[in-house]
Amino acid sequence: MANVTSRQELKDYCLRKLGFPVISINVDDDQVDDRIDDALELFQQFHFDATQKIYIGYQLTANDVSSKSITMPSSVIGVTRVFPVSSSSINSTGTQNFNIFDINYQIRLNELYDFTSADYVYYELANEHISTLQLLFFGDTPIVYNRYTNILYPSFNWGQNVITGSWVLIESYQTLDPSGTLFWNDVWLKKYSTACIKEQWGSNLKKMSGVQLPGGITLNGQIIFDEASKEKAELEIELRDRYEAPPQFEVG
Repeated sequence: MANVTSRQELKDYCLRKLGFPVISINVDDDQVDDRIDDALELFQQFHFDATQKIYIGYQLTANDVSSKSITMPSSVIGVTRVFPVSSSSINSTGTQNFNIFDINYQIRLNELYDFTSADYVYYELANEHISTLQLLFFGDTPIVYNRYTNILYPSFNWGQNVITGSWVLIESYQTLDPSGTLFWNDVWLKKYSTACIKEQWGSNLKKMSGVQLPGGITLNGQIIFDEASKEKAELEIELRDRYEAPPQFEVG
């Protein structure tokens, strides 16, 4: 099996799979690029190997606070959670801001002043209890995000706990960078890219259906088109059944 490591190698592999250079593939180079883009779009949208969960540490700017939104990188396709900003956070100068009325600060002050005698079991249970109370009364930070606008709208208490220079942690999913990755050699991607180019080839030949070539050969692009359409449909079912990550259920 050919080891495909780049976009160009994927194009060459697909054309060889269709018979090039033994037979002429009547598809323009731009059309080949478009069909590979179609395959990549579906691959990155549903294949679990095409995305990865990442945690983005982001420092809020004055524009973020005034607009109450965060502009995300274009490679981010989904945001699942924004961790609340603690009142004991890192400020814009890189130093720690402490709030003496913060319960976490009081636990650290009164229970962890001496790590040689502190009971970490109590500390862990206290943190779990605090987390349960926060989830019960406040819950996770509600968010609104659409990948086509790349703008995240977290429902923070803007202007009070969340100010310019505050840090937030964003849990999100990002598409892999095509450069320097091995997903070009993915079996499903190679098959689907080939089927897309084959369908384009059949569509081009359908315009000349019935034309007789020297030697009595008659062009019939409809057969190639129908075969490719069937292959694409089967591969799309395979993608959703075998390679799509399980849906994340929302409880509440």
